Amino acid sequence: MRRSDPASLASRPGFGLDALLAPDQFRGGLRPDNAKVASPIPPESRTRLLKRVVIVVAIALVAGWGLWKATRPKPVAVLVATASVGRVETTVANTRAGSVTACRRAKLAPPAGGRIAKLPVKEGMRVGRDDLLVELWNEDLTARERVARAQLATAKARAREACQLAEIAASEAKRTRELRAQNFTSEQLAERADSDAKARMAACESAHAQVGEAEARIDAAKADTSRTVLRAPFAGVVAEVNGEVGEYLTPSPPGIPTLPAVDLIDDSCLYVSAPIDEVDAARLKVGMSGRITLDAYRGRNFKGHVRRIAPYVLALEKQARTVEVEVEFDDPREARHLLVGYSADIEIVIEGRDGVTRIPTSALMPGNRVLALGDSGVLEERRVDIGLSNWEYTEVRSGLARGDRVVTSLDREGVKAGVHAVVETKDTAAK
Repeated sequence: MRRSDPASLASRPGFGLDALLAPDQFRGGLRPDNAKVASPIPPESRTRLLKRVVIVVAIALVAGWGLWKATRPKPVAVLVATASVGRVETTVANTRAGSVTACRRAKLAPPAGGRIAKLPVKEGMRVGRDDLLVELWNEDLTARERVARAQLATAKARAREACQLAEIAASEAKRTRELRAQNFTSEQLAERADSDAKARMAACESAHAQVGEAEARIDAAKADTSRTVLRAPFAGVVAEVNGEVGEYLTPSPPGIPTLPAVDLIDDSCLYVSAPIDEVDAARLKVGMSGRITLDAYRGRNFKGHVRRIAPYVLALEKQARTVEVEVEFDDPREARHLLVGYSADIEIVIEGRDGVTRIPTSALMPGNRVLALGDSGVLEERRVDIGLSNWEYTEVRSGLARGDRVVTSLDREGVKAGVHAVVETKDTAAK
């Protein structure tokens, strides 16, 4: 059987587009001899059919594109920071909150017990050195002091009398010896005059000793009285007063602390005391610079320096071993308005470099890795070589260029390498 040419078959009736648009019984080959020849489809009907096919295909494409867009993952909104140039420091910070402390603070109480007779100070009052703080009832002691002063006056008068008599006796003895030398008197009278002069001189010396004794009794009376009087050992502010006039004040027994009568603070000199972990404390030295931050003054830093490092490690139960470190304010005028007892944190600078590439430490993942957001909008994981680091910034030696954007919101869901991301703005955050 002779094979027909495809071109000639397409031109024959029943093949080609006519066959495609012909009834089903004529598709797929030669029509039977007894089949009736279908009349060709008019061009107008063919055009309408083509339009319908195109519309159906277009609708299918649009529906598929919409379905793909609706089901594809949305870009993750992230917070980014730019690798910039600045200063990076290696610092050591306290493990627990410290506190503002006064250089001098005294919890005072009279050494003797008794009823409070005078209490001229109140909490918050400023006092000067040697100002009266508390005075107990001491009329009996002041009376003894007055008696001692009167006895002193009497002793001085007797001493003057005894010494004058001694001088007269000495003169009489001298004249008697002169008369004896001329044989105008007996040896017995001369010896009696010498003995009397010596006795008078001894009485004078005894009277002077009694004066010293009377002065000592006055000092003892003053000491007893001073035990009932409490005065300020230095100028400062009264932080606490325990007791009222008329109440009985009892001194602290040995080894048993009790409330002080007056708590006095010298607020002219303040510093911050805070615990540092024993591992970090080994790198500290007295004189190192640092920063002080207070919860009461958020966003403000005070410059300071290390004034003391405790010579021992403090070991408390269920707590890390720490070393107490004291940081003093560089400018005492900045600390005048601070209150003793404010909670404070210290950050001591171990080493620092200027003009280095840095990123926020919050952008750093374990293994010195970061997520960088490029122009394509896809997050890319990069490994970086870091240098100095602290809680705020980390130095980047390689792996990032200045101006590269790194993700800082690493804790958000879906933030990982390979995903599409957009920088969060106020508008995206609201959505």
